Amino acid sequence: RDYPDAASCLPLRDTDSISWINVEGLHQVEVIETLGQGFGLHPLVLEDILNTDQRPKVEIYDDYIFIVVKMLLYDTEHEGVRTEQVSLVLGKNFVISFQECHGDVFDGVRERLRHGRRIRFLGSDYLAYALIDAIVDSHFFILEKIGEEIEQLEDELLADPSPESLNQIHRLRREMILLRKSVWPLRELVSELSREDTPMVSRETGVFLRDVYDHCIQVIDTVETFRDLLGGMLDLYMSNVSNRMNEVMKVLTLIATIFIPLTFIAGVYGMNFEYMPELSWKWAYPAVWGIMIGVGIGLVFLFKKKNWL
Repeated sequence: RDYPDAASCLPLRDTDSISWINVEGLHQVEVIETLGQGFGLHPLVLEDILNTDQRPKVEIYDDYIFIVVKMLLYDTEHEGVRTEQVSLVLGKNFVISFQECHGDVFDGVRERLRHGRRIRFLGSDYLAYALIDAIVDSHFFILEKIGEEIEQLEDELLADPSPESLNQIHRLRREMILLRKSVWPLRELVSELSREDTPMVSRETGVFLRDVYDHCIQVIDTVETFRDLLGGMLDLYMSNVSNRMNEVMKVLTLIATIFIPLTFIAGVYGMNFEYMPELSWKWAYPAVWGIMIGVGIGLVFLFKKKNWL
């Protein structure tokens, strides 16, 4: 349900049921401050929520756990990955999530809540696990999309590499760096939450969190594999460009080689001397042309015999 203001959510702290409060947009500072005061959040926590440049982390307080994660979303319009910070506050009977803007990866969790599955009857720690699990699993969808782009790009490189292919390689490499920076600290975060001595996280939920940890490892392995593939594709592109340049230089060199003797002949008979016997011959001009054409054709046959052409 939608609440008209932050004050309407404050009674949820004292109920026996588990509540999830999702705040979309960090521009309404008053709403965040009202929730912070009502749920007893430390001022430094509110500061970290508003600062979207935080590194994924876990901070354990007396009455709640503060979690910062990076949610990745695939932009289908621009075929790219964008990142968004999500802050979670895990209390005894509530979970508060703060996200930068509308749109997230929690639709599956909402659907489970609507249909009254066991997530409604388990603790707030399980709800927090479900949200973190949704964020981690979204990485697989993004990696699948990037994998399709890599396959298509590889075919383009083998067929006809272009500067646009190089731009795509660099873009995908940047996205791999973004994924790596997101999932590496997330792995540490999940590992810390899954420890048996973590307050407000039951042993049963810890088992589920260890499964999320395994998913993080799978994401990291896939990211490293894609990084290696993109590195090899960059080498392939540079090799293809170098080969094409070598072919161009080879043709230009052969053309220049053909014209060296022709230029020599033209230079000799272009000298401005008064006594040059050949100049007075009747067939001198066509003879010179015949020699030059013969030399050119002879060099072409020589190059073909050497497999240089």
